[in-house]
Amino acid sequence: MPMFVDTSPPGQCIFCRLVAGEIPAARVFEDELTVAFMDIGQVNPGHVLVATKRHAATLFDITPQEAAAVAQTVQRVAFAVRDTFDPPGLTLLQANGREGDQTVFHFHMHVVPRHGDDGIALSWPRKDPPGDILQGYAARLRDAIAGG
Repeated sequence: MPMFVDTSPPGQCIFCRLVAGEIPAARVFEDELTVAFMDIGQVNPGHVLVATKRHAATLFDITPQEAAAVAQTVQRVAFAVRDTFDPPGLTLLQANGREGDQTVFHFHMHVVPRHGDDGIALSWPRKDPPGDILQGYAARLRDAIAGG
């Protein structure tokens, strides 16, 4: 992730200010629940951010309706990026919390057109746990999803 630091004063979310029209943005699309705009730190031409209009810091703070609306806007923007810039690849990225590399604490997703040798690296060390461990993780998650 780029090392952008939101320097907005506490209680003055930079994306909330953008949604309210208090700061300029190169808007791409908006509807009742979302806004899509060009990332000022363009990694490649067509790099767009899709954010909820309502302030919500992370994925855990948005409603199911906002999640669906963001996904639909992301797909709409992704098709436009493909048709306009013809990148050979595309990365969707969404980060939560400092440890997740979130730098602006307002829910958003990156739509990033990708090209070979564009300087973006998405890698992590594989841990390869045994199958029985994976089955245990899956069972725990199934229980959580079922409400148990």
